[in-house]
Formats: sequence, structure tokens, C-alpha cells
Amino acid sequence: MPILLPRGERRDAASCARDAPRIAQDWIAGRPGLVAQAARCHPVEELPALPMRQIAPGVHVHLGAPVQLEDSADGRIANLAVVIGERSVAVIDAGVSRAQGQELFAAIRRLTDLPISHLILTHMHPDHALGASVLQEAGAELVSHAALPLALQMRADSYLGNLGRLYPPSEMLATEVVMPDTALSGPARIDLGGRVLELRPAPVAHTDNDLSVFDAASGTLFAGDLVFRDLTPIVDGSLRGWMDWMDLPPDPEPRVVVPGHGPVASGWAEAITPQQRFLKALAEAATAAIGAGLPMSEAVPVIVNDLADMENIWNSFPESVARDATAAYKELEWE
Repeated sequence: MPILLPRGERRDAASCARDAPRIAQDWIAGRPGLVAQAARCHPVEELPALPMRQIAPGVHVHLGAPVQLEDSADGRIANLAVVIGERSVAVIDAGVSRAQGQELFAAIRRLTDLPISHLILTHMHPDHALGASVLQEAGAELVSHAALPLALQMRADSYLGNLGRLYPPSEMLATEVVMPDTALSGPARIDLGGRVLELRPAPVAHTDNDLSVFDAASGTLFAGDLVFRDLTPIVDGSLRGWMDWMDLPPDPEPRVVVPGHGPVASGWAEAITPQQRFLKALAEAATAAIGAGLPMSEAVPVIVNDLADMENIWNSFPESVARDATAAYKELEWE
């Protein structure tokens, strides 16, 4: 499988040919499990690239398949985004693998030759984070929630192991976990030139390290997995915290919401209403099972059954809702 090395990006073929062997040697030297065969230069238009859709001037989105990793042939299930300013580009999430990160880089280069100044990770889950090395090598500053480094470090081996079992080597070759350069404990702003992105760390909700991004120029909120559409929401942080987050609409309220999974939404209400209903029903079912004195082993099937009428709304439902029932029971039994 070809490995794309963004540090070899040059404006002319002669410079690329001159520098390619050294760049390839430097890269492979830090990865003893890999063997390089040759270094070649390729025009970006010849490289595989992710399909991107423009949803506003300077805002482009790649929509992943809205299913769980186990139901996907390649793990490319997350929505990824590119925001282009006058001076530089910001990328929001990087995909599940180096291969996907490479195709994201190639897609960006078909849109603009501006420098990629920032890669913003919305949270630590592998479908959003494991393509990050490619953008970091391209010169992007990797930005995340303050809690992401520890969360990702603790899960790194299991993420890589599980993905290696799920997908063929051609999809996962050279995929690695990289840590952020900047971890935010409070709001921050990124100026891309004529376009400012507002980064907002969330309290514990979908995870303990969710980060949303708002582009005031287009009124677009990149919500990461704080918002699911089509794909069954997964509670990996706090059910109550997630519900509280949805109860407080962003200020200003976005005109467009890019969820972590599923189609782009026209406004806040369209984005969150189905998810609110699901999480409210989950909380009520778990509370009722706990109130009835059921142990968790008996409560989970009861909770799943109580939510069965929602199965036609959400993809990858049976396995996902069982995970959610377990998480909800563990959290709410102490209330």
C-alpha cells in the first residue's frame, strides 16, 4: 500500500524528486515494523481522495456511513469537515485510519493549496481520531479537549487492536495514535484569516472530552458526536450530562449543524430532537428498571425492550442500545 507523506509536498516535480528519498527514509526510520520499497512523487490529482460536499462557502464535509464500526467494511463512519479561510485551513476530525487521513489530505489539496494550520479533534473515538498523523505531518497543530490526551492514551492499544481485527491490513497499515499539541480546558478561537472558529469544550456528555466548533461566518456548528443522526447515539460519558448539554442551545444558535454521524441538519431543533427523545426514553426506562429493583443483568433486556419501538429510526440499533442501557443503569443507579 502506498503511504502518502505530506512533508514531501512540493510546488514542482524536481524539488519533490530531489527530497523524496530523504523524507521517506526519515519517516520509515521511526517505524521499525515497516519496510520501504521506493519513494515516488505523484501529482495530487492522481491520488485517491475522499468525496467532499460544500455546505457553505469555504465549508466542505465528508459524510461517513452512519453505522457502527462493527457494521462497516472499512471504519469510515464519521463525518469529517474542512473550513477554508483566507490564510489557512482547519480540519475537523481525521477519520479512522492513516489511509482515510491520506485521502482527506488529497481532498483538501483539490480544494486549496493554503497551509493546513489546525486539526481539531472533537473527541477521542477512533473513527474520528486515528487519521490524525497525516494532518499533523502536514503541519497542522492538533487541538483537542483537555481530557482527550489521557482518554486516548488509555485506549490506544485496544483501539488499534480492535480495528486491526475488524479491517484488512490495506485499511489500517501505518495507522497510529498521536497526541494533541494543544489541549483546551476552556473556550478558544482560531483565526484562519477572515474567518474565526470558536472552540467550545463541553462538560461530560457523549464522552468526557467532547469539543464543538462554531464557524460564525457560515453559522455552522460542527458538533462531533455530541449530535448523532441516523446512527444510534452511544453514551460513553454521562447520560444526564449529555441531556443537560442539549437543553442549552448554543449562543448564537447555529443555522447549520454538522453531526458526528448522519446528514447535515438545517438548524438546532432538527439536529437534536430525535436524539433528545431517544436519550430521554433511555433515562426513563433505566430509572423505571432501577426503581423496580431489577439487577443490571435483568434490567438491560427490559430497557432494550422498552425502546424497541425506536429501532426503525436508528441504524445499528440492537447492539448499541444494549450498550447504552448498561451505561445508563450504571450511572442512574446512584441517583
